[in-house]
Amino acid sequence: MKALCWHGKTDVRYDTVPDPTIEHPRDAIVKVSSCAICGSDLHLYDHVIPTMEAGDILGHEFMGEVVEVGAENKSLKVGDRIVVPFTITCGECDQCRRGNFSACERSNRNKSLADKAFGHSGAGLFGYSHLTGGYAGGQAEYARVPFADSTHVKVPDNLTDEQVLFLGDIFPTGWQGVVQCDIQPTDTVVIWGAGPVGQFCVRSAVLLGAQQIIMIDNVPERLSMARAGGAITIDFDNESVLERLNDLTDGKGPEKCIDAVGMEAHATRSLDSMYDRVKQAMMLETDRAHVLREMIYVCRPGGVLSIPGVYAGLADKIPIGALMNKGLTVRSGQTHVKRWTDDLLRRIEGGQIDPSFVITHSMGLDQGPEMYKTFRNKQDGCVKVILKP
Repeated sequence: MKALCWHGKTDVRYDTVPDPTIEHPRDAIVKVSSCAICGSDLHLYDHVIPTMEAGDILGHEFMGEVVEVGAENKSLKVGDRIVVPFTITCGECDQCRRGNFSACERSNRNKSLADKAFGHSGAGLFGYSHLTGGYAGGQAEYARVPFADSTHVKVPDNLTDEQVLFLGDIFPTGWQGVVQCDIQPTDTVVIWGAGPVGQFCVRSAVLLGAQQIIMIDNVPERLSMARAGGAITIDFDNESVLERLNDLTDGKGPEKCIDAVGMEAHATRSLDSMYDRVKQAMMLETDRAHVLREMIYVCRPGGVLSIPGVYAGLADKIPIGALMNKGLTVRSGQTHVKRWTDDLLRRIEGGQIDPSFVITHSMGLDQGPEMYKTFRNKQDGCVKVILKP
């Protein structure tokens, strides 16, 4: 079969690879109908996530038709149409029973490696390095789904791929990022990063009843999409974030702040951003934490910081004194996808939201290597890419 494979920094290739096979009785094999390039994939593309190996199949947003099931898999049958969550979940461990699916205790087959890196391992993830299990991803014609009797979302035939594909990651990620804020009707919610997750944060904050939603970015097309969703926008290249937020909150600061950027903040004019880039170049720091620092500084005392953006390692100069003295609450984590998908699917079916709004490019899988470049460099108005094998 054909698949998109990682071969090094900024080197993604459309390769011929062996077809996947059933390896465990709970497995399923899916014929992929649609997949997507996620902002998190760009961390792999830029090679800032460790333990990638040449030839690894990429991709953790995918869906399709079940074409084979293992003998112990009683939840799926051949012909079922499913979205595959990016977090692989056994459905039986203590964390899965608590609904903490991204902390599944059994699905990371390289658990000992992740334990050393993080203290305790999280779930296995598709196409996202050997630190998270080394599982082949879904940017391919076929994919093996481990623990498939738990790791799936069945979707109806009357909804298009474009409407339901993002149930596997960016829609529940944006939703969880907002739910973690405990939205109140009088809240101002500020979102850093108008990429796909940030766009779903805007729509989620609208659905959950925030009074005022503010988006911070510097890409015109992305800011325009956020405005269309109901946000006030701040272009950090041309405006002072601090001054605008003070104006919009009567000098009190926002109650809720969401980091939808993560470890590769691209601000370049601030002193802390320059500091991060120097330390990163000297291999003294892995994550550029400009957004996190700015959130801590501007957030109203007693407020909440939500971090759906991905961080991988170490960041320097975190203003822990401001965090503590202002009494801020921090909530973060990989997304517990299946905790949210029943509700979100009902909202799609009920017409409350059509997730396809975020798609700007739909291409064949063979165009994937070029689309990685386009997405990474924010060219051609690119916000979200879906690929069709």
